[in-house]
Amino acid sequence: MDATWRRKCKSDINGRRTGTFGYRRRLVSARCIGLSRRWIKKMKLCLFLIFYFLAIGLCQANDSIETAKAQTYEAIDLHPLRDGMSHWRKRYGRDRNDPMYNPSQIVHIAENMLAYQNADGGWPNNIDWQAQIDPDTVRAIKGERRMVSTFDNHNTYSQIDYLAKVYIATDLDRYRNAVERGLDYIFREQQPTGGWRGWDVDAITYNDGVMIGIMTLLKDIADRKPQFAWTSHELHAKAKAALHRAIAVTLKCQIVVKGKKTGWSQQHDHITYKPVKARTYELPSITAGQTAKIVHFLMRIENPSSEIIDAIETAVQWFQEAKIEGIRLKRIEIDPTRFRNHTATTDLIVVKDPDAPPLWARFHEIGTNRPFMANRDGNKVYSLSQVALERRTGYAWYGYWPARILEKDYPMWKNKNRRQQ
Repeated sequence: MDATWRRKCKSDINGRRTGTFGYRRRLVSARCIGLSRRWIKKMKLCLFLIFYFLAIGLCQANDSIETAKAQTYEAIDLHPLRDGMSHWRKRYGRDRNDPMYNPSQIVHIAENMLAYQNADGGWPNNIDWQAQIDPDTVRAIKGERRMVSTFDNHNTYSQIDYLAKVYIATDLDRYRNAVERGLDYIFREQQPTGGWRGWDVDAITYNDGVMIGIMTLLKDIADRKPQFAWTSHELHAKAKAALHRAIAVTLKCQIVVKGKKTGWSQQHDHITYKPVKARTYELPSITAGQTAKIVHFLMRIENPSSEIIDAIETAVQWFQEAKIEGIRLKRIEIDPTRFRNHTATTDLIVVKDPDAPPLWARFHEIGTNRPFMANRDGNKVYSLSQVALERRTGYAWYGYWPARILEKDYPMWKNKNRRQQ
């Protein structure tokens, strides 16, 4: 084939040069165009069918939700969510009059929760789950910074538990999926040493129910409580492993004074396990309230190890050593005083009473057990009267947290474990 014939037979994509090969190419192109048109028609049909069935599925899902909303259910306890709901009502909702869902309207409340679940699987805190408020309004009131996921104020794990119970009641997969996403968030957020942080400081946080709340949830999964009976083997195993790490780090955090174990602080360092400061008025200390919650959790563990038994015994001994006798708290009415996070209608004073039952301070000095408080300026004080009215009425400085442990729970636990030994 000479050069002239080769040139004649060459054809570009537009078919400007013709020859035998050019003709064939145009013929193939024409066939391709025909095929392309048929392919486009088929694709249009496929897309139509996809959107059609998606629309049907969405309608069916909406019908299922509406059907579920119309059903009558037994109310699910909202008490575990009270902390965040109370924060909303005291700060953001005190000037509002939003309609409320009845506790028995569990599907409405669950849909409220789904509307606020973040992409990472967690939830923002301090929201009233019973309130009928548009989520955009809530975001505008709180600000985006306070819409991020957190465990603070008994949050995220409480929504997971609630939604798991709604799933059992309704059999709607949307709630199961939300639970699984929430659990994935918990697993991702656990630090290598075993703890979870709260809102105020990046530390192992026992304050505001963070550690013990998550650990209780994981134990319920590990124990296959009814609301988690559906969990997969993989999810069950992950929960048990995370719980094991959390218990191990909790035992490491118990404060030792002169070779003797005592209680726990509100926050501990992830690496050194030592007590750390959080907010300006939350100084390192032995904290009666958090210690009581930790002990109560540890006493729930079946066949406890010698390390767990020792942690309980030494903490109970510390309760006895740190208890305060001869005083009680008295509330007195005052003119309503509005602060940023609450409105005070009563003040709190300490009065002497030799017949008063023992109580404990929120913060006890490490090494002396002396009760103390602090103001927002970070200065430590030793009398409730020295605390500014805003903090005096907006924070729990004294309480009876260990009382039930000493009077009932510990003796029962002691007898049970004595029989098992």
